[in-house]
Amino acid sequence: MTRTQVAIIGAGPSGLLLGQLLHKAGIDNIIVERQTGEYVLGRIRAGILEQITTDLLREVGVGTRLDAEGTVHHSIELVFAGTRHAIDVHGLTNGQVVTAYGQTEMTRDLMAARSGASLPTVYEAADVEVLDYDGDKPRVRYRKDGQTHEIACDFIAGCDGFHGVCRASVPKGSITEFEKVYPFGWLGVLADVPPVSPHAIVYANSERGFALCSMRSPTRSRYYVQCPLDDKVEDWSDQRFWDELRRRLDPEMASRVITGPTIEKSIAPLRSFVAEPMRFGRMFLAGDAAHIVPPTGAKGLNLAASDVKYLSGAFIEYYRDKTSAGIDSYSERCLRRVWKAERFSWWLTTLMHRFPDTEGFGQKVQEAELDYLVNSESLSRSLAENYVGLPLNFGER
Repeated sequence: MTRTQVAIIGAGPSGLLLGQLLHKAGIDNIIVERQTGEYVLGRIRAGILEQITTDLLREVGVGTRLDAEGTVHHSIELVFAGTRHAIDVHGLTNGQVVTAYGQTEMTRDLMAARSGASLPTVYEAADVEVLDYDGDKPRVRYRKDGQTHEIACDFIAGCDGFHGVCRASVPKGSITEFEKVYPFGWLGVLADVPPVSPHAIVYANSERGFALCSMRSPTRSRYYVQCPLDDKVEDWSDQRFWDELRRRLDPEMASRVITGPTIEKSIAPLRSFVAEPMRFGRMFLAGDAAHIVPPTGAKGLNLAASDVKYLSGAFIEYYRDKTSAGIDSYSERCLRRVWKAERFSWWLTTLMHRFPDTEGFGQKVQEAELDYLVNSESLSRSLAENYVGLPLNFGER
């Protein structure tokens, strides 16, 4: 049996970031991942990082490529009623920004750092089980290469995503789940074309539905359009997608869209989901294992980063200061931040999308609220503050 201080389930960005934070503090950890490293890197996910997330990446020593290749965004742009409006995020938040840097690249950087430090990561671990986490001797069991392996540890960190084993292992009576499913999806494409707006994310509300324009690099763009949940990817040719995207933008921006072959195309449903609490004895949930937000607010990856910041701090206090205060308050601190991000993501989703009942009156109300938003400094500041990410200690006494 192998022994470590913290067993981390999941080698996505939250698990890898937690591993680096613990390593920097001298806390032993092992990561167990059911997929291959190549599979993890192949997942196309978020690409907008809050200031807190970029600061964490620099803290663990993986900020070099981020600083060289990431693109700082000082504003966002809202399109409605055929007109585009800029929100000066930088000016409204005393200089805070977000950075466009793909989750794949962030994961690659964290993987390289972990490999370079010769830290143990087990890929292709089958039949993973989390055991005895409600006692003082938790264990992780898995199969690899036809053999059963066990890890004895002090704590288990469940960073294994929405469909992972950690939350699924919690007895039903010990967890409460909150969920809202939205009646539409996002058709997203990735294309090696220059972004239509290289220094801002563009959110469009139109009578045809929502659209979003973002970037992964100066030569790679990520675009989305709202679509029915029963649409199939094969129904959407590249030409149909580009035509629909242009129809949802203002005329000037639509004329600047550069098209090209798509290199990835998928339809994702939208949901809001929270599991409470996020601690069960000596097992802790983090990231998508505990909560999902619609991608409208770009909060999913950033919430995972703040979770592991809280969790790493709790473990550091436990080993260094011999106190369990951080561990005991972990779930409460995380959920306070999670629900604020859930609220923001729900609000922005509701404001920007075409719902089944958004006909006539509903569309006019959306446009009125958007008009109020772009002309109200206080409401614009609220949007900007939430967009760049609330402070880690926001609302704490």
